[in-house]
Amino acid sequence: MKKTLSVLLTLTLALILALPVCGADFPAASGGVSEIQKYGNLVLDIAAEKLTGSGYAYGDVLAVTVDGKEYEAPFCTNYSDVNTGELVLRDNDGTLILAINMGDFASTNGVAVKNKAEDGTVTWTVSGGRELKDIAVSIAMKEQGGYRDQYLIHQLVRTDKRSDYASDQIFANFRAIPFGSLGKNALFRSSSPVNNEIGRAAYADAFAKENHIRTVLNLANSTEEIQGYFAEEGFNSPYYKSLYEAGGVKALGLGVDFTAADFKSGLADGLRFLAANEGPYLVHCNEGKDRAGFVSALLSCFMGAAYEQVVDDYMTTYENYYHLERGSEQYEAVKNSNIVSILSTITGAKAAELSKTDLSAAALAYMKNIGLTDAECAALRANLAKDYVTAEVPAEVPAETPATPAAPAEKPAETPAVPAEQPAAAPAGTYTVAPGDCLWTIARKAYGNGQKWEKIFEANRDEIRDPAMIQIGQVLTLPAA
Repeated sequence: MKKTLSVLLTLTLALILALPVCGADFPAASGGVSEIQKYGNLVLDIAAEKLTGSGYAYGDVLAVTVDGKEYEAPFCTNYSDVNTGELVLRDNDGTLILAINMGDFASTNGVAVKNKAEDGTVTWTVSGGRELKDIAVSIAMKEQGGYRDQYLIHQLVRTDKRSDYASDQIFANFRAIPFGSLGKNALFRSSSPVNNEIGRAAYADAFAKENHIRTVLNLANSTEEIQGYFAEEGFNSPYYKSLYEAGGVKALGLGVDFTAADFKSGLADGLRFLAANEGPYLVHCNEGKDRAGFVSALLSCFMGAAYEQVVDDYMTTYENYYHLERGSEQYEAVKNSNIVSILSTITGAKAAELSKTDLSAAALAYMKNIGLTDAECAALRANLAKDYVTAEVPAEVPAETPATPAAPAEKPAETPAVPAEQPAAAPAGTYTVAPGDCLWTIARKAYGNGQKWEKIFEANRDEIRDPAMIQIGQVLTLPAA
């Protein structure tokens, strides 16, 4: 028996010793500093290839030691791959640069003192009476892939040219939110119809008028900012202005820290505004991406949307703006970093638990936690559940408001109906409902556009009583797109 235990202990010890130690597969690199740039960035004399050739990859978190002090910095390709004020080890075409994005690494960390001459020339005096060659630097792996998702998100590039998008609606990021018990045409989301910084305001304003929007949550701007947009040369959002003057716009001016007390209190005021005023409703920030994404997710969950529907709607914005492909590494990075994190914030559930969480109950609890009463929640739910199919333009909106704003200069004469990679139409046929399906996802598969779920619903009214309740194995008729 003792002999057996001894053998087992020996084998266990051998296996433990054989396991790789964190970072052991990534040899450390050492060297010094060849230059301190004007803005305090340290240019290292360690070639980037020494890292990439040893298996290091962009998105790894590295331990960079300078004069015995260790710093954590993600390995990236641009300063802007990290947020303002954060550290980055940048591969600048083969040269490694240790920097603070929009900051001064050398001064902030006492590596050197900046000397600025009258002519603007900058020189540096290394601390401790030393020379540049005396600064010792080493680099080692801290966490493989620890910053990968954030790095991929920072690589996203979008344009603000209308001609780069398949339709006005996609360009404006304007769409209805049709999930759960939300009424028909009750809730919409979009980019800003009033702030034209990204060139979409006139388009979003036209869609707001077309859909008879009555009540707006402006998550991004203050009252003063909105009035400033009205006064700008070239302002071209007359319908939005008419709603504002009629008291139909709530200016919240929220930040992007969804856990901050002022975000929660401001959001509570906005939800009370929706509870006290009828729709159709429009929720927007500037791009209609982050703050609008949070509020859209919250209201969708509150009204009974499925987890997949909420995620799909959020990611539609990134497909619209960045043409992300579903299932790609960037798509998954955005999903996990953004909407999954948002749903965890709303529900308190871990990412792996979200698909099994009662999202409606969790959203209600969140609303009550930020200050809404039971009566306010009930009024909000009742308003969101109404159908606004026959909604008319509010009487206070001037009749002469143009149906369509003057197009921005870059708007092309003709626009393709759908993106080139999506089918323009799908042949009539049938579809058998599979696990995880909803009308939204079926419409995406059939027509390349989840917004066409209503076509399927209308064609199958005899079989579907509630569009949020379809059965696995159910055979649905797919009408021509």
